[in-house]
Order: sequence, then structure tokens, then C-alpha cells
Amino acid sequence: MILNTNTSNDTISQFFLDVVNEFESILSFWEKNALDNKNGGFWGQIDFDNTKNEFADKGSVLNARILWTFSAAYQVTKNKNHLSIAERAFNYIDNYFYDTEFGGIFWSLNYDGTPKDTKNQIYSLAFTIYGLSEYYKISQKDEALQLAINLYNKIEKYSYDKDKEGYFEAFTRDWLPIEDLRLSDKDANEKKTMNTHLHIVEAYANLYQVWPDFDLKAKIKKLLNVISVYFIDKKTWHLKLFFDENWIEKPDVISYGHDIEASWLLQWCAEVIEDKELINKYQKYAVELAKATKEGIDIDGGLWYEYDPRKNEMITEKHWWPQAELWIGMVNAWQLTGDEEFIKIAKANFYFVQKFIVDGNKGEWIWGIYEDYSKIEKDKAGFWKCPYHNVRACLELFKRL
Repeated sequence: MILNTNTSNDTISQFFLDVVNEFESILSFWEKNALDNKNGGFWGQIDFDNTKNEFADKGSVLNARILWTFSAAYQVTKNKNHLSIAERAFNYIDNYFYDTEFGGIFWSLNYDGTPKDTKNQIYSLAFTIYGLSEYYKISQKDEALQLAINLYNKIEKYSYDKDKEGYFEAFTRDWLPIEDLRLSDKDANEKKTMNTHLHIVEAYANLYQVWPDFDLKAKIKKLLNVISVYFIDKKTWHLKLFFDENWIEKPDVISYGHDIEASWLLQWCAEVIEDKELINKYQKYAVELAKATKEGIDIDGGLWYEYDPRKNEMITEKHWWPQAELWIGMVNAWQLTGDEEFIKIAKANFYFVQKFIVDGNKGEWIWGIYEDYSKIEKDKAGFWKCPYHNVRACLELFKRL
């Protein structure tokens, strides 16, 4: 149940207008800079200084997130250019990333669109479903919906663990076991991860909005229960990140960004399938996860990246995407409880981002900052740097404010 809140209408109105301006600014950057008119699709990398790397590999996750972003944005803006970019993203995924022989999604392409890393990373398939289902909302193209359903069926056929539940991380192109299961170099090489499960259920919930299939609903419900049992630590209210195939945890860092992202996103998934028991459960979890995330907030309003309890050591960087997720998670907790502290945290972080993360000269957000406020000079666009987290944060705040 959403409670009434009594924060000043004037302060909320200004916050809302500032979010609108940020939303428009982010989209403008991607409209002007991301389109690869030489090789097709979108540039694989734009560096810290806005220099485009013509020969960079093109990542499936980036392209799926662009598809989701401009499909979702179009529903608010009705800007035909946003529709055009969404169509471009769909066509590129359909023509180049989709593996017509084995029915998966290539992890990466060479700059010219030829396959590079052909593994089936389930995280990537999930994000493609997420983007395709959002695109279907604005296009009603049956081929987009059918592609999303095909990918869902592949995940269920090959990734779902019929014996112990949950989903395995990755496979070869032809769906055989693969040795390196990792999403990135920093991840543990384990068979079941919080990150992939979070984004499978997110994708499935988005698909359910356009394809209300009985079995899909059952899968979402089961996933939410699995996440509750294994991934949410009811003592600390942080997420457990890595497990082997038998659900034996491999202790790792605390990821504040994932904690706060999961807080509101899992609640939304329960709401999509209208399961009252799960909604009540995940509303309680949302508040507890938001409270636990406060441990990672610095005095300047920024959210630290990670904490390593094994070393009792904070990873003293403030990356871009956890800040965006903090806005949604804290506003959601405010809506659920009426506690003004939550929205004050969201607002303080928003203005922290405006001061330190937004590139006021060249557009978009930088990767982040170090403890001494020097800039992390990594991509503006790339395998992981995308418009999904920050545009979604703006869109969610539009609804909630």
C-alpha cells in the first residue's frame, strides 16, 4: 500500500523539473552521438572524452538496453526520433545479434556486425527479452514479440535447473556447457548469480505485460520465491551474489547498487503478476533493503560502489549506475513508509550526480569518481555503459513524483 506523504509540493515540483531536464539531456546525448552511420547500429564504444572508437566490438547488452531505453522513452515523449532509434535497435538485434542457427544471442559482434563472441550468456538473453517486450508495446510488431518468446523458451529449455531450481549462467553457441561463466572479469566464475536471476525476472515480468501467459506467470512467481530464499540475506538485508549449482554460497562483496535496484525492481515484478502475498513480502523487503543501502551512502550524498566484508574494506569509488538506482529505491521506500528521510536521500543523491557525475560540457554521465573526486576515465558508452539505468530512474521518478 502506498502511503500519503507530506513533503512540500514546492520542493517536489522543483525536483521533478530537474529530473525532466536530466532525462532530456541524457536522451539528447545518445541521439546525437550513439548512431554508427558507417557500420550500422550503434558505436561499440565512446570514450570518456566523447571520442568514438570505430573499430570497437558491439555488445549485445548495450544494444538491448538502447532498445529498451528508447522504447520506454517514446511512451512518454512521443518523439518520433525516439521511435526511430528504437526501431534501429530492434532491426540491428534481429539482423545481427540473433543467432538464427541455434536461437540464441551473440554476446558480441565485431565492429562490422560479424559475430565475435558467440556464447549464450543468459544475462544477455534476458536483457534482449526486456528490450523486445518494451519495443512491442510501442510497435505491436509480432516479430519482436515472437523473438522475445523464442528467447524465453531457450532460457527455460537450457538454463533452468529442473533439479534444484534457479538458472545457470552461460552456454556455448550450441547450448553446451561452457567453462568461463562470468559476465565480466570482476565476477566470480560460478553457475548461479544474483545479477542474472534479478534480470531474468525483470525481463519475464516485462514480457508478461505484453504476453500474459499462464506458465510465464508461474515462472515469475517461482523466481521471486527462489530469490527470496537464496539471494536475500534476512540478517543483513544485503544480497548474496554467487552460488554454485547446489546453492552453496561463495561469499563476495556487498553491492550497494544491486541492493537498492533489487529493492524496488522485485516489488515491481510481484505487482506485475498481481500476487498479493508476494507484493506484501517484497514491499517489506524493499524497505529493509533500502535501509541497508544507507550503510553505503557517503556524507556528500553519493553511494559508494561496494564493500568487501572479507577485508572490512570499502571500495571507495562512486559509479554512475548505483546512483540512478538509489533514486528509485529511496523514493519507493518513501512511498511505502512516508518516512521523509528516504526522499531526502534521493534528492541529495540527485544533486550529487548533477555536481560530480554529469558531464556538463560534453553530455551524459561519466563512469564515476574516486574518493578524492577525481574522475574515473572510462567509457561514456560501451559494453556496460548505457542509457538504461539513468533514463529508467528518470522515468520511474516521473511516475512516482
